[in-house]
Amino acid sequence: MIRLYDAHNHLQDERFDGRQTDLVEAAHAAGVARMVVNGSGVDDWPAVADLARRFPDIVLPSFGVHPWALHEQPANWPGRLRDYLLEFPNAGVGEIGLDRWKPDLEWDGQEDALRAQLRFAAELERPASIHCLQAWGPLVETLENEPLPARGVLLHSYGGAPDLIPRLAKRGAYFSLPGYFAHERKSRQREAFRHAPLDRLLIETDAPDQPLPDELATHRLTGPAGNPINHPANIGAVYAFAARLLHLPIEELASRVESNFLRLFA
Repeated sequence: MIRLYDAHNHLQDERFDGRQTDLVEAAHAAGVARMVVNGSGVDDWPAVADLARRFPDIVLPSFGVHPWALHEQPANWPGRLRDYLLEFPNAGVGEIGLDRWKPDLEWDGQEDALRAQLRFAAELERPASIHCLQAWGPLVETLENEPLPARGVLLHSYGGAPDLIPRLAKRGAYFSLPGYFAHERKSRQREAFRHAPLDRLLIETDAPDQPLPDELATHRLTGPAGNPINHPANIGAVYAFAARLLHLPIEELASRVESNFLRLFA
């Protein structure tokens, strides 16, 4: 069986309604070797840590403050973040980033929080998983002027322009493709991935968010409210979509993604 690697999800999310054991078992049966589980703030870091302890062979934890949660954090969040990173030597820093897309989201403080977390990643030599929506100029400036971990950073669900890719790759960036980009309306994002270097390509589910089109999903799941959510075992379907997009045999794609994943996260 091809080994699959999910570079970014949120397995701790409350929308999974306590079904994490079943989800991990289903993902493992589908071929998942490793998944990176990203925290968004102090409230969900304990759940991420618990998953890393319960499933150490599959779950790689990542702890960070997401820009959507930044203004809800206690003043001591940097120290608490450092404590989690020291407790888990294999943990990444994420999900962190910049966002000018979300309505009414305060911009003030986002750049400072990103820089602080990137410095943790550089100091401790940990991979960082970065969110960016409609803030590519400030993000590129930050990545070009801040110390970064030598192993690199992940641009989760990369949605920037193709012409930024060489500049970002030069700073050690990897680019992860979600199944959500298989939706017809995401043609611009798909085009960007046709320009991504194959030695910088990763695959993600972002479960429970960013679901594939219904006709491509192999695993279906509903949240507590009865609405559909993304299943982490859909990573195989994302690989299949990526192989078609890039005109690669899926075995070659999987081999390249495995090498990239281990280089960044191992």
